[in-house]
Amino acid sequence: MSRPPTFTPPPCARARVLRTERGDFAALDATPAAGAHSTALLLPGYTGSKEDFIALLEPLAEAGFRVLSLDGRGQYETEGDGRQEAYVQAELALDVLAQAAAVDHVPASGGIHLLGHSLGGQIARAAVLRDASPFRSLTLMSSGPAEIDPAQQKKARLLSDALGRWTMAEVWRMMRAMDPPEDADTGDGEDLRRRWMRHDPAQLIATGAQLSSEPDRVAELASLALPVHVISGERDDVWPVPLLDDMARRLGARRTVIEGAEHSPNTARPVETAAALVSFWNGV
Repeated sequence: MSRPPTFTPPPCARARVLRTERGDFAALDATPAAGAHSTALLLPGYTGSKEDFIALLEPLAEAGFRVLSLDGRGQYETEGDGRQEAYVQAELALDVLAQAAAVDHVPASGGIHLLGHSLGGQIARAAVLRDASPFRSLTLMSSGPAEIDPAQQKKARLLSDALGRWTMAEVWRMMRAMDPPEDADTGDGEDLRRRWMRHDPAQLIATGAQLSSEPDRVAELASLALPVHVISGERDDVWPVPLLDDMARRLGARRTVIEGAEHSPNTARPVETAAALVSFWNGV
C-alpha cells in the first residue's frame, strides 16, 4: 500500500470534483501561479488514491504544469458501483478518456500528458490504445508490460478471498497485524484507514484479477506515434526492474530509474521523480 507523506494538498492545489459524461471523479487540481503551459493527468495504482501524487504537485506546478491527480471509479473519494463488472479494464479506460475530455483550460499547445502508477499505468495504456488523440505523452510509472510477479498474484488472490468473506474493517485489521515493525509508528494510520474504508471492495477484487492476468500489449503501444516514458525505482517487487528495462527498450521509450526508491518513487523520492517528469514533458 502506498503511503503519501500527507493527505493535505499544498497551497497550489485544491480539492475539486471533475464532472464527466461518465460520472464525477474526485481530484486534486494544482495550477501554476503564472499560468500553465501544459496539463498532466495522474492515475493512481491498486489500493491507492490521488494523494499518492501529493508530493509531486508543488514541484510540477512550479515548473509550469497544471496537474490533475484523480481517484478512479471506486477509489477513495470517487463513488463506486458495487459490481465487479463495472471495473473491467475497458470501462476504466473509457473513464480516463472521459476525464481527459472534461479537463478545462487545456493550454493552446494542446494535448494532455497522461501518467499512470502501477495499476494506473495499465489502465492508462488501455485508454491510449483505445484513443491516443487526447494525449501528448504517456508515462508508465512502476507499471509493467503484463501480469504482476507470481508472489504478488498470490497476495492479490488472498486479498480478494478476504474481501469476499469479511468486511473492509476486518480486512484492514488483518493487514495491519501483518505490517512490518517499521510501519507501525509512521503516524499516517488513520489517514490510510479512512482511505481504505472508502474503497469499493468490488473494485479491489476486479482490478486485482486484472493485474494478475494482464496480457503483454507492448507491441500495440509501440505502434503508436506517442512519446512514452518508463520510470521506476531501483528495486520493485511487483514487476522486476529488468522487465521494466526491457519494456522500455521494446517501446523505444525514455527510461528513468530513481535511486533510493522502490515501487512508489512518487512518494519515496518526489523531488527526483518530479524533475524526471519535467525533463521528459518539456522534451516532448
